[in-house]
This record gives sequence, C-alpha cells and structure tokens, in this order.
Amino acid sequence: MRHVISALVQNVPGVLAHVSGMLASRAFNIHSLAVGATENPELSRMTFVVIGDEGDLEQVEKQLEKIVTVVEVTDVGAFPNVERDLMLIKVSSDSGAQRSEIRELVDIFRGRIVDVGATEIMIEISGSEQKLQAFIERMRPFQITELVRTGRIAMIRSDAVEE
Repeated sequence: MRHVISALVQNVPGVLAHVSGMLASRAFNIHSLAVGATENPELSRMTFVVIGDEGDLEQVEKQLEKIVTVVEVTDVGAFPNVERDLMLIKVSSDSGAQRSEIRELVDIFRGRIVDVGATEIMIEISGSEQKLQAFIERMRPFQITELVRTGRIAMIRSDAVEE
C-alpha cells in the first residue's frame, strides 16, 4: 500500500541525509520525495511516499518522530488531501501537423508548452500520478527525448483538519 507522509523539519544542513539514511537503514524504500521551503523560513517540509502495510507506516512514523530535527510527522493519506506531481517532458516534433496534435493533447491534459525548438517541444504538466502517466503514454508516439518529474507534494484539505 502507498502512504504519503509529510514531515515538518528544521531547515538545517543534513536533515535530508539523516531522514533518508534512517529510512534506508530500516529497509524502507522511498518511492517519491520532495523537499521545499514553508511559510516559516526556519522550517522545511519533506513529503515522501513509501510503500508498505500499516505496520510499516507506523514504524516509519515512530522512527521519524525520534529524529531531533523533525518537528511534526503527518500521514497525509489518512485525511482528504490534494496530491500533485510536476513533470517536464520534451518530445520530438518536426512537422506542423505533429505540433498541432501535440498542442491539442497538451490542452486536453491542461498542460503548458514552455519551450519550442526547431525539432522539439518542452511541456510542463502537473496533476496526479495517473494523469502524468496517461500523458506520457500519449506522448510516446512522438518520441520522448527527455523527461523529469518532481516528487509528490500533498496538503490536507482545509475542511479535513480537526480543530
């Protein structure tokens, strides 16, 4: 089972290495990882996806809470939430007909063309993992020349937070 975990951590050097090292030493594979600033410059948020059962999730949470630089751990998947991945994908495109077809698919998937070269188009798209995977499959016939994805980011919906 897939679990999305959010860890609010102190924004100090070595936190990412400490957290990922702890997970690796206990044989937990990180399926996805994103780290970024928060509204507080002293804190960062790590959002990661781990695969395992409920026991594995409980163990990950307990181990994270033991790390001094970890301020808070939340199982985002336990609440109604919004999850997104971001992807940049570059595809070959020589002819006008190909470019028109690519543009139509980009519009359907609510992406954006962010760069156009003589023989390639770069597209930015965000959404669920399934949406990005479906878009990749639609782009395969055009020859994907490069692809990069962020790790998952997620937030609990406002109405789901207990007071």
